[in-house]
Amino acid sequence: MLDDLKLIHERDAQDALGVAEKQWQQIQQEYPLDLTTPSESIQRVVFGGMGGSALGALIAQSWPGFNKPFEISRNYDIPAYVDSDTLFFASSYSGNTEETLSAIEQAEAKQAGIIVITSGGKLAEIARQKGYPLLLLPEGLQPRHAVLYSLKALLTATDILGLSNGSAQQLASKAEFLKQSLADWLPTVPTANNQAKQIALDVIGKSVVVYGGPKLWPAAYKWKISFNENAKHIAWANQYPEFNHNEFIGWTEQPVDKPYAVIDLRSSLEHPRVQKRFEVSARLLSGKRPDPIVVEAQGQDLLEQLLWTIALGDFVSIYTALLNGINPTPVDLIEKFKKTLED
Repeated sequence: MLDDLKLIHERDAQDALGVAEKQWQQIQQEYPLDLTTPSESIQRVVFGGMGGSALGALIAQSWPGFNKPFEISRNYDIPAYVDSDTLFFASSYSGNTEETLSAIEQAEAKQAGIIVITSGGKLAEIARQKGYPLLLLPEGLQPRHAVLYSLKALLTATDILGLSNGSAQQLASKAEFLKQSLADWLPTVPTANNQAKQIALDVIGKSVVVYGGPKLWPAAYKWKISFNENAKHIAWANQYPEFNHNEFIGWTEQPVDKPYAVIDLRSSLEHPRVQKRFEVSARLLSGKRPDPIVVEAQGQDLLEQLLWTIALGDFVSIYTALLNGINPTPVDLIEKFKKTLED
Protein backbone atom coordinates (compact mmCIF):
# COMPACT_ATOMS: atom_id res chain seq x y z
CA MET A 1 0.00 0.00 0.00
CA LEU A 2 2.80 2.44 0.84
CA ASP A 3 4.14 2.08 -2.71
CA ASP A 4 0.78 3.06 -4.22
CA LEU A 5 1.44 6.73 -5.04
CA LYS A 6 -2.14 7.40 -6.08
CA LEU A 7 -3.52 6.12 -2.78
CA ILE A 8 -0.88 8.07 -0.84
CA HIS A 9 -1.90 11.25 -2.63
CA GLU A 10 -5.56 10.66 -1.84
CA ARG A 11 -5.00 10.03 1.87
CA ASP A 12 -2.36 12.75 2.30
CA ALA A 13 -4.76 15.43 1.09
CA GLN A 14 -2.81 18.35 2.60
CA ASP A 15 0.59 17.04 1.53
CA ALA A 16 2.23 16.34 4.88
CA LEU A 17 4.81 14.28 3.01
CA GLY A 18 5.64 17.31 0.88
CA VAL A 19 6.11 19.43 4.00
CA ALA A 20 8.40 16.78 5.50
CA GLU A 21 10.39 16.56 2.26
CA LYS A 22 11.02 20.32 2.22
CA GLN A 23 11.92 20.78 5.88
CA TRP A 24 15.60 21.15 5.02
CA GLN A 25 14.62 24.59 3.74
CA GLN A 26 13.50 25.63 7.22
CA ILE A 27 17.06 25.73 8.54
CA GLN A 28 18.01 28.17 5.78
CA GLN A 29 15.38 30.70 6.87
CA GLU A 30 16.83 34.04 7.92
CA TYR A 31 15.35 36.18 10.71
CA PRO A 32 16.23 39.87 10.84
CA LEU A 33 16.33 40.78 14.50
CA ASP A 34 16.95 44.03 16.35
CA LEU A 35 17.70 43.14 19.94
CA THR A 36 17.59 45.77 22.65
CA THR A 37 17.73 43.33 25.58
CA PRO A 38 21.11 43.95 27.31
CA SER A 39 22.82 40.57 27.05
CA GLU A 40 25.23 41.25 29.92
CA SER A 41 22.33 41.33 32.38
CA ILE A 42 20.93 37.92 31.41
CA GLN A 43 21.53 35.43 34.21
CA ARG A 44 19.05 32.76 33.14
CA VAL A 45 16.67 31.91 30.31
CA VAL A 46 13.10 30.60 30.46
CA PHE A 47 11.41 29.39 27.29
CA GLY A 48 7.62 29.35 27.47
CA GLY A 49 5.87 27.15 24.92
CA MET A 50 3.54 24.21 24.48
CA GLY A 51 3.53 21.18 22.17
CA GLY A 52 5.36 21.67 18.91
CA SER A 53 6.15 25.26 19.82
CA ALA A 54 8.51 24.05 22.56
CA LEU A 55 10.30 21.42 20.48
CA GLY A 56 12.91 23.76 19.03
CA ALA A 57 14.01 24.67 22.54
CA LEU A 58 14.12 21.00 23.54
CA ILE A 59 16.44 20.26 20.62
CA ALA A 60 18.62 23.23 21.53
CA GLN A 61 19.09 21.92 25.06
CA SER A 62 20.81 18.88 23.53
CA TRP A 63 22.55 20.78 20.72
CA PRO A 64 24.15 23.29 21.02
CA GLY A 65 23.30 23.82 24.69
CA PHE A 66 23.62 27.23 26.31
CA ASN A 67 26.09 28.99 28.57
CA LYS A 68 23.40 30.19 30.99
CA PRO A 69 20.74 28.17 32.87
CA PHE A 70 17.94 27.38 30.41
CA GLU A 71 14.53 25.98 31.36
CA ILE A 72 11.49 25.12 29.26
CA SER A 73 8.21 26.06 30.93
CA ARG A 74 5.14 24.27 29.57
CA ASN A 75 2.53 25.88 31.77
CA TYR A 76 0.26 28.83 32.47
CA ASP A 77 2.61 29.90 35.26
CA ILE A 78 6.29 30.73 35.02
CA PRO A 79 8.98 29.73 37.52
CA ALA A 80 9.04 31.79 40.71
CA TYR A 81 12.68 32.80 40.16
CA VAL A 82 11.93 34.80 36.99
CA ASP A 83 13.03 38.41 37.50
CA SER A 84 14.59 41.35 35.66
CA ASP A 85 17.76 39.31 35.07
CA THR A 86 15.78 36.61 33.25
CA LEU A 87 15.30 36.41 29.48
CA PHE A 88 11.87 35.00 28.64
CA PHE A 89 11.07 33.53 25.23
CA ALA A 90 7.33 33.43 24.50
CA SER A 91 6.82 30.81 21.78
CA SER A 92 3.54 29.93 20.12
CA TYR A 93 3.37 29.09 16.43
CA SER A 94 -0.25 30.23 16.16
CA GLY A 95 0.30 33.12 18.52
CA ASN A 96 -2.90 32.27 20.36
CA THR A 97 -1.84 29.54 22.80
CA GLU A 98 -3.54 30.48 26.07
CA GLU A 99 -0.84 29.05 28.34
CA THR A 100 1.83 31.11 26.56
CA LEU A 101 -0.28 34.27 26.66
CA SER A 102 -0.68 33.77 30.40
CA ALA A 103 3.05 33.17 30.82
CA ILE A 104 4.13 36.29 28.92
CA GLU A 105 1.82 38.41 31.07
CA GLN A 106 3.51 37.05 34.19
CA ALA A 107 6.97 37.60 32.68
CA GLU A 108 6.02 41.22 32.01
CA ALA A 109 4.91 41.67 35.62
CA LYS A 110 8.31 40.40 36.76
CA GLN A 111 10.09 42.77 34.37
CA ALA A 112 11.86 39.99 32.51
CA GLY A 113 13.44 40.64 29.14
CA ILE A 114 11.07 39.26 26.50
CA ILE A 115 11.53 37.86 22.99
CA VAL A 116 8.60 36.51 20.97
CA ILE A 117 8.65 33.60 18.48
CA THR A 118 5.41 33.18 16.51
CA SER A 119 3.82 33.24 13.08
CA GLY A 120 1.16 35.77 14.09
CA GLY A 121 -1.96 35.93 16.28
CA LYS A 122 -2.26 37.70 19.62
CA LEU A 123 1.38 37.11 20.51
CA ALA A 124 2.60 38.98 17.44
CA GLU A 125 0.21 41.82 18.29
CA ILE A 126 1.61 42.03 21.82
CA ALA A 127 5.18 42.09 20.50
CA ARG A 128 4.42 44.88 18.05
CA GLN A 129 2.45 46.95 20.53
CA LYS A 130 5.08 46.71 23.26
CA GLY A 131 8.19 46.73 21.12
CA TYR A 132 9.40 43.24 22.01
CA PRO A 133 11.91 41.63 19.63
CA LEU A 134 9.84 39.49 17.25
CA LEU A 135 11.00 36.43 15.35
CA LEU A 136 8.20 35.98 12.82
CA LEU A 137 7.91 32.43 11.49
CA PRO A 138 6.44 31.60 8.07
CA GLU A 139 2.77 30.80 8.55
CA GLY A 140 0.47 28.09 7.22
CA LEU A 141 1.90 24.99 8.93
CA GLN A 142 1.01 22.87 11.90
CA PRO A 143 3.37 23.66 14.85
CA ARG A 144 4.88 20.18 14.77
CA HIS A 145 5.77 20.71 11.11
CA ALA A 146 7.55 24.00 11.83
CA VAL A 147 10.02 22.80 14.45
CA LEU A 148 13.14 23.63 12.46
CA TYR A 149 11.84 27.13 11.77
CA SER A 150 11.50 27.58 15.53
CA LEU A 151 14.93 26.13 16.24
CA LYS A 152 16.61 28.45 13.73
CA ALA A 153 14.74 31.46 15.14
CA LEU A 154 15.76 30.63 18.72
CA LEU A 155 19.42 30.19 17.77
CA THR A 156 19.41 33.43 15.81
CA ALA A 157 18.51 35.23 19.04
CA THR A 158 20.82 33.29 21.36
CA ASP A 159 23.79 33.80 19.04
CA ILE A 160 23.25 37.57 19.01
CA LEU A 161 23.00 37.60 22.79
CA GLY A 162 26.10 35.47 23.27
CA LEU A 163 24.17 32.60 24.83
CA SER A 164 25.36 30.37 21.99
CA ASN A 165 28.15 30.81 19.46
CA GLY A 166 27.49 30.66 15.71
CA SER A 167 24.87 27.97 16.15
CA ALA A 168 22.36 29.41 13.66
CA GLN A 169 24.90 29.26 10.85
CA GLN A 170 26.05 25.79 11.89
CA LEU A 171 22.42 24.68 11.65
CA ALA A 172 22.01 26.28 8.22
CA SER A 173 25.16 24.52 7.01
CA LYS A 174 23.42 21.15 7.48
CA ALA A 175 20.75 21.85 4.84
CA GLU A 176 22.37 19.68 2.15
CA PHE A 177 22.96 16.81 4.60
CA LEU A 178 19.30 16.91 5.65
CA LYS A 179 18.06 17.20 2.06
CA GLN A 180 20.02 14.11 1.04
CA SER A 181 18.81 12.19 4.09
CA LEU A 182 15.16 13.02 3.38
CA ALA A 183 15.50 11.60 -0.13
CA ASP A 184 15.86 8.10 1.33
CA TRP A 185 12.33 8.17 2.76
CA LEU A 186 10.27 9.74 -0.04
CA PRO A 187 7.11 7.95 -1.22
CA THR A 188 8.81 7.17 -4.55
CA VAL A 189 11.39 5.01 -2.70
CA PRO A 190 9.93 1.48 -2.50
CA THR A 191 9.29 -0.16 0.84
CA ALA A 192 12.12 -2.65 0.33
CA ASN A 193 14.59 0.25 0.41
CA ASN A 194 12.70 2.68 2.64
CA GLN A 195 13.41 2.51 6.38
CA ALA A 196 10.54 4.86 7.24
CA LYS A 197 7.96 2.71 5.46
CA GLN A 198 9.36 -0.45 7.04
CA ILE A 199 9.09 0.93 10.58
CA ALA A 200 5.54 2.17 9.92
CA LEU A 201 4.50 -1.32 8.86
CA ASP A 202 6.07 -2.75 12.02
CA VAL A 203 4.11 -0.52 14.41
CA ILE A 204 0.62 -0.71 12.93
CA GLY A 205 -1.96 -1.88 15.45
CA LYS A 206 0.37 -1.43 18.41
CA SER A 207 0.94 1.26 21.01
CA VAL A 208 4.33 2.83 20.42
CA VAL A 209 6.99 3.44 23.07
CA VAL A 210 10.04 5.43 21.97
CA TYR A 211 13.29 5.55 23.95
CA GLY A 212 16.33 7.76 23.59
CA GLY A 213 19.39 8.65 25.58
CA PRO A 214 19.97 12.22 26.79
CA LYS A 215 21.44 13.36 23.47
CA LEU A 216 18.59 11.99 21.34
CA TRP A 217 15.84 12.61 23.88
CA PRO A 218 14.46 15.54 21.84
CA ALA A 219 14.16 13.21 18.85
CA ALA A 220 12.38 10.55 20.92
CA TYR A 221 9.90 13.12 22.21
CA LYS A 222 9.36 14.44 18.67
CA TRP A 223 8.60 10.89 17.48
CA LYS A 224 5.99 10.62 20.25
CA ILE A 225 4.35 13.90 19.24
CA SER A 226 4.44 12.98 15.56
CA PHE A 227 2.78 9.61 16.18
CA ASN A 228 0.14 11.32 18.32
CA GLU A 229 -0.68 14.15 15.93
CA ASN A 230 0.20 12.84 12.47
CA ALA A 231 -0.98 9.25 12.86
CA LYS A 232 -3.56 9.86 15.62
CA HIS A 233 -1.78 6.90 17.18
CA ILE A 234 -1.07 6.49 20.89
CA ALA A 235 2.61 6.72 21.75
CA TRP A 236 4.82 7.43 24.75
CA ALA A 237 8.47 8.34 25.17
CA ASN A 238 11.07 8.00 27.90
CA GLN A 239 14.82 8.35 28.21
CA TYR A 240 17.82 6.44 29.49
CA PRO A 241 19.28 6.18 32.08
CA GLU A 242 16.12 7.13 34.03
CA PHE A 243 14.34 4.21 32.32
CA ASN A 244 16.42 1.70 34.26
CA HIS A 245 15.34 3.12 37.62
CA ASN A 246 11.60 2.49 37.21
CA GLU A 247 10.01 1.73 33.82
CA PHE A 248 12.51 -1.06 33.16
CA ILE A 249 10.95 -3.26 35.86
CA GLY A 250 7.45 -2.36 34.68
CA TRP A 251 7.95 -4.39 31.52
CA THR A 252 8.66 -7.61 33.42
CA GLU A 253 5.23 -8.78 34.56
CA GLN A 254 1.90 -7.11 33.84
CA PRO A 255 0.03 -6.96 31.61
CA VAL A 256 1.07 -10.32 30.19
CA ASP A 257 -0.11 -9.41 26.69
CA LYS A 258 1.86 -6.44 25.50
CA PRO A 259 0.54 -5.04 22.20
CA TYR A 260 3.37 -2.52 22.00
CA ALA A 261 6.03 -1.55 19.52
CA VAL A 262 9.28 -0.50 21.21
CA ILE A 263 11.62 1.83 19.32
CA ASP A 264 15.15 2.53 20.53
CA LEU A 265 16.81 5.63 19.11
CA ARG A 266 20.50 5.01 19.63
CA SER A 267 23.46 7.30 19.11
CA SER A 268 27.15 6.49 18.96
CA LEU A 269 27.66 9.84 20.71
CA GLU A 270 25.78 8.96 23.89
CA HIS A 271 27.74 8.37 27.09
CA PRO A 272 29.29 4.86 26.85
CA ARG A 273 27.33 3.74 29.91
CA VAL A 274 24.07 4.85 28.30
CA GLN A 275 24.94 2.84 25.19
CA LYS A 276 25.60 -0.20 27.37
CA ARG A 277 22.29 0.33 29.20
CA PHE A 278 20.39 -0.02 25.91
CA GLU A 279 22.14 -3.29 25.17
CA VAL A 280 21.83 -4.81 28.65
CA SER A 281 18.18 -3.73 28.98
CA ALA A 282 17.27 -5.36 25.67
CA ARG A 283 18.99 -8.58 26.72
CA LEU A 284 17.41 -8.79 30.18
CA LEU A 285 13.94 -7.92 28.88
CA SER A 286 14.06 -10.38 26.01
CA GLY A 287 10.85 -12.39 26.09
CA LYS A 288 9.25 -9.98 28.57
CA ARG A 289 8.59 -7.13 26.15
CA PRO A 290 8.62 -6.90 22.35
CA ASP A 291 12.09 -6.80 20.87
CA PRO A 292 12.96 -3.16 20.13
CA ILE A 293 13.13 -1.70 16.66
CA VAL A 294 16.64 -0.27 16.80
CA VAL A 295 17.29 2.97 14.93
CA GLU A 296 20.98 3.88 14.75
CA ALA A 297 21.25 7.64 14.26
CA GLN A 298 23.22 8.63 11.18
CA GLY A 299 25.50 11.66 11.00
CA GLN A 300 29.02 12.81 11.76
CA ASP A 301 28.09 14.94 14.75
CA LEU A 302 25.24 15.39 17.22
CA LEU A 303 23.44 18.02 15.15
CA GLU A 304 23.36 15.78 12.09
CA GLN A 305 22.17 12.83 14.19
CA LEU A 306 19.37 14.90 15.72
CA LEU A 307 18.21 16.23 12.35
CA TRP A 308 18.38 12.80 10.74
CA THR A 309 16.51 11.03 13.53
CA ILE A 310 13.81 13.68 13.90
CA ALA A 311 13.17 13.72 10.16
CA LEU A 312 12.97 9.92 9.99
CA GLY A 313 10.33 10.01 12.72
CA ASP A 314 8.29 12.51 10.72
CA PHE A 315 8.16 10.17 7.74
CA VAL A 316 7.47 7.10 9.89
CA SER A 317 4.51 8.79 11.58
CA ILE A 318 3.08 10.10 8.31
CA TYR A 319 3.28 6.65 6.72
CA THR A 320 1.65 5.24 9.85
CA ALA A 321 -1.19 7.71 9.38
CA LEU A 322 -1.67 6.60 5.79
CA LEU A 323 -1.72 2.95 6.84
CA ASN A 324 -4.34 3.92 9.43
CA GLY A 325 -6.39 5.50 6.62
CA ILE A 326 -5.98 8.96 8.18
CA ASN A 327 -5.11 12.37 6.76
CA PRO A 328 -1.91 13.24 8.69
CA THR A 329 -2.33 17.02 8.84
CA PRO A 330 -5.57 17.99 10.68
CA VAL A 331 -5.84 17.81 14.47
CA ASP A 332 -9.57 18.42 14.67
CA LEU A 333 -10.06 17.15 18.21
CA ILE A 334 -7.41 19.55 19.55
CA GLU A 335 -9.16 22.44 17.82
CA LYS A 336 -12.51 21.30 19.23
CA PHE A 337 -10.95 21.06 22.68
CA LYS A 338 -9.67 24.63 22.48
CA LYS A 339 -13.06 25.94 21.42
CA THR A 340 -14.82 23.96 24.16
CA LEU A 341 -12.48 25.48 26.78
CA GLU A 342 -13.69 28.92 25.71
CA ASP A 343 -17.35 28.04 26.33
